[in-house]
Amino acid sequence: MKAVVLVGGFGTRLRPLTLTTPKQMLPLVDRPMIEYAIGALKGGGVDEVVLSLGYKDDAFRAAYPDAQCCGIPLSYAVEPEPLDTAGAIRFAADFAGIDETFVVVNGDVLTDLDLPQLWQRHHETKATATIALTQVEDPSRYGVVPTDAQGQVLGFVEKPPADTAPTNWINAGTYVLEAAVLDGIAKGRRVSIEREVFPRIAAAGGLWAVRSDAYWIDIGTPATYLQAQLDLISGVRGSAAPAISASAHIDPAALVQRSVIMADAVVAAGAVVHDSIVMAGAKLAANARVESSIVGTNAVVDHDARVVGMSLVGDGVLVGANQHLVGARLPASRLPASN
Repeated sequence: MKAVVLVGGFGTRLRPLTLTTPKQMLPLVDRPMIEYAIGALKGGGVDEVVLSLGYKDDAFRAAYPDAQCCGIPLSYAVEPEPLDTAGAIRFAADFAGIDETFVVVNGDVLTDLDLPQLWQRHHETKATATIALTQVEDPSRYGVVPTDAQGQVLGFVEKPPADTAPTNWINAGTYVLEAAVLDGIAKGRRVSIEREVFPRIAAAGGLWAVRSDAYWIDIGTPATYLQAQLDLISGVRGSAAPAISASAHIDPAALVQRSVIMADAVVAAGAVVHDSIVMAGAKLAANARVESSIVGTNAVVDHDARVVGMSLVGDGVLVGANQHLVGARLPASRLPASN
């Protein structure tokens, strides 16, 4: 079983963290995000992965120089220019010589989806494409997928206003595709699988879906990047991961509550960390306070400073003594609409 993993986006909603690191190489507690995705694919029977790369592709090759991740061989397909979701899938599949049924996943989704079940249902229905669905409260950020009672997709509505969505079952970012799907994706131009390819397959009666109640989170925003890690250390997905790295230094007079403190980070006396992420090598000085926020690699929050309200502090940035950040991003950067 081969899989294409989409990891080429700019991660603009997670800036400034992604100014230096591509989104799927950002750490989740103790290892890069991409390893959770590939580890889940391995558990589901995948034995070869093609990474569809674009932004900062060198970071992936540097992390896995032997082209292996989680014991699975990797291929690196680097887009010459952004080709959108379907264009990226075709480019990666052509690069890897995929000519049979294959899997596609979004590399920024953390899920316990039953991939063998999706694979089996795809073959039972003789579908052209089969997509996993998950249920959300607000479907307006996603592709909404109404189906009939058997799971055949009736339509594909990308990011509808919440009050017009026909259902709250949405595209969960995991697909099983026949190789014939690739023939319907034009080469060398931007093509969206959500807006162009899936609606066309649905209209022809070849798109099926499988609903899943398994754990699922789309790690595309600061809030979900934080929530995914709190879920990991809280045992929401099974055994709780250690929240504090063995190499971190937490002063006995500091207070750390429901937070991730990564390798070699330092939290000084009187500092308070609550519902937050302090990344590797970061330093919180005396009486600093970090709440519901993310402090990047090797960043410094100086004494009596406050970083609160879903603030993001980029790698190596200094938050000066007594400085207060509320919902801020440092360094600030203009955020394009795409992710």
